[in-house]
Amino acid sequence: MMIHRLVRVPALKPGAALLRGPLTRFPTKQLPQVVPRHVCATPSVRFLSSTPARALFASQIRLEKKQKPLVDYKNVSLSDVKNNPIYKFVYLSKPWYKSNGFRILAVAVGLATLLYIVSDGAHKVLRHTGHAIERIWVVIVATSRCVWLYRKTLKKEYPSEEEYNAALKKCHKKAAEITLQAIRKNSGVYIKLGQHIAALTYIFPPEWTETMIPLQDQCPESSMEAIRAMIKKDTGKNLDDLFLEFNEVPMGVASLAQVHKAVTIDGREVAVKVQHPSLAEFVPLDVYMTRTIFTIVDHFFPDYPLSWLSDEMQRSIFTELDFTEEANNAVKTREYFKDTYKTTALRIPEVYWSKRRILVMEFVGGSRLDNRPYLEDNHINPDEVSACLSHIFDTMIFRPGAGLHCDPHGGNLAIRTRDNSRGGHNFEIVLYDHGLYRFVPTNIQRDYAHFWLALIDSNEAEMRKYAKRFANIDEDKFPLFAAAITGRDFKHATSDLKSKRSKAEIENMVSTIASDGLLSDIMTLLHSVPRVVLLIFKTNDLTRHLDETLNSSLGVERTFLIMATYCAKTVLEERRENLIKKYSRLDIRRWLGEGFAWASYLRRLLQLKAYDFGLMVSNFF
Repeated sequence: MMIHRLVRVPALKPGAALLRGPLTRFPTKQLPQVVPRHVCATPSVRFLSSTPARALFASQIRLEKKQKPLVDYKNVSLSDVKNNPIYKFVYLSKPWYKSNGFRILAVAVGLATLLYIVSDGAHKVLRHTGHAIERIWVVIVATSRCVWLYRKTLKKEYPSEEEYNAALKKCHKKAAEITLQAIRKNSGVYIKLGQHIAALTYIFPPEWTETMIPLQDQCPESSMEAIRAMIKKDTGKNLDDLFLEFNEVPMGVASLAQVHKAVTIDGREVAVKVQHPSLAEFVPLDVYMTRTIFTIVDHFFPDYPLSWLSDEMQRSIFTELDFTEEANNAVKTREYFKDTYKTTALRIPEVYWSKRRILVMEFVGGSRLDNRPYLEDNHINPDEVSACLSHIFDTMIFRPGAGLHCDPHGGNLAIRTRDNSRGGHNFEIVLYDHGLYRFVPTNIQRDYAHFWLALIDSNEAEMRKYAKRFANIDEDKFPLFAAAITGRDFKHATSDLKSKRSKAEIENMVSTIASDGLLSDIMTLLHSVPRVVLLIFKTNDLTRHLDETLNSSLGVERTFLIMATYCAKTVLEERRENLIKKYSRLDIRRWLGEGFAWASYLRRLLQLKAYDFGLMVSNFF
């Protein structure tokens, strides 16, 4: 058999595959056949030789063509090849499709295909694996594209500040669209993340928040087949055994669940909240991937820390997926607010029964709070609605034992008409989705109350003191913090808080954040504050947005006066507690201290009463 080519190999370590040109050619039938690769003319080689053999071979390579070779290849026999270390190497020159690795892969794919066809268990495992790989790939591609886009934009030099800002806005928009496409493809937890971004208008650029808005109303719907199967699995009963009527078209579809209107066997009209059946399969993977995404972003852009977003999601998502927790929260909140109807007009639907993925509650319909035509047609006073909202969320923040609703966006609030027989209101505010609550620690409640009283009184020294205590804000970060928590620029936040926020002020704040590079400072600040403070930020942002949407004729002054009464009551309780600890019951200092504390509280309360009385008189005339 003719040898096609024998190659010379450099003196490299075992396993080397770097080959060089031909050393010599010779015909013999006794030597092993060497077949070069089909594509590459140089075959690969694996050494089996010892160190002396490699050294000897290296010396042969150093010889030039005109020098006499160390070995007479014309007289080489097969035994020489087997016994002489210089020849003791093996050629691996088969085509790729004949390699052992490819054969193993082909066998594995064949077995997997066979199992997929004949075994239900294997079918589920392989289907899950395939979908998981697809979801991971979607995330990897979207993240890579966004990182590349931002690095390209931020590294480029621009002739002017205006061109830089224009390029950055374009980059924000493109990255947000890429992310939106990936979120829609994977759905589930990713939609929840997109909704969270849409709500963080005080952090993310408008190109991001506006792009994510469709996710609040355009979530993918689960099929009735999947819903029926889940109800059967979780309750042991068919859907028709539980409900006399069941509207298969959902009233609303959210990221984690959808709600159907139904009638129970005993004739009660109910809302049935059912979790998307597909969530259970991929939630752990999606939470892990979300965490990984923000870790990568933090690595490439350390000035824009976002890992706190994934931390909050990882902390809350599994609680939100347990509807028995939501049922407990709804029952407790309903009980807590039952005696506050006169000030809050709050209605929490009654819970009938719940399972981990199914919640059946009283059906209480309504319109969105920001639906101005509905308010006008039903003669609902926006000023009253604004005041009731303030009482609801101030109670949740400042009063002991009242949990704070963690997702207070417009879609979770509704308003409906009713007669004036209860509480003096011709409406009631309905609060939905009680899946996640946080309880504000007492020390944060008290420090936060002091902070807001200082804001209302324009006492900057006290503001800085309590901002440090409840949110760990340093002196240099305080102006930014005051602007973030009030939604005002620093001048208005510290000296003219009660004035109405103008459109020009809002536009000025947005442009300042973009042009002065304050976005990274805001991200860093929010990364450092306690998570419950972030939730308070979100609640403040919601009430501020709803106030502006309602366009209350009273402006924000009454809202702040209402908040001041809750803050003053919290401070009153703190002072009384300290006096009781410090002085005995008969000590005159205790009674004097309590007198001053009560006077401070009553002053705030009388300010609100006087304001309301003045409004009543002006409306009368």
